[in-house]
Amino acid sequence: MPRYMLQSLALILALMFSATSIADGTANQDERRMHAIRIIIGERIINATLEDTPSSRDFIAQLPLSIDLEDYSSTEKIAYLPRKLATTDAPSGVDPDIGDITYYAPWGNLAIFYRDFGYSRGLIKLGRITAGLEHLSYIGSKPVKIELAPVG
Repeated sequence: MPRYMLQSLALILALMFSATSIADGTANQDERRMHAIRIIIGERIINATLEDTPSSRDFIAQLPLSIDLEDYSSTEKIAYLPRKLATTDAPSGVDPDIGDITYYAPWGNLAIFYRDFGYSRGLIKLGRITAGLEHLSYIGSKPVKIELAPVG
């Protein structure tokens, strides 16, 4: 194979590996922007990740929290926070999915959806449950602890 073809092939392979490394680095940066939390209900643990937004960072600043999660409308568990969260750069509302952790700005409460719900003005997505959603199937109100998940 002529030398110029080998050099071209080497350049192409180098660019491919470089692009892969850049893509992998970007994915790792996105993962680092997420904050892992856990919601503890008695002996049961719900794992979740929070997005890196002003509202989520303000929520994290209040952790650890001991609050009561109560059922609301057989659709979500809600709890009032010690203080309202920042809403800087937040959308005017969201259409939450099952497992979304949100903040309802007009009332100043946390809302964790365990059933489908439509678009709601004033609702801000904070993050998402990654495991343990089934632990929200209780009736009534229960005390919970919300904390940053241990690293490692």
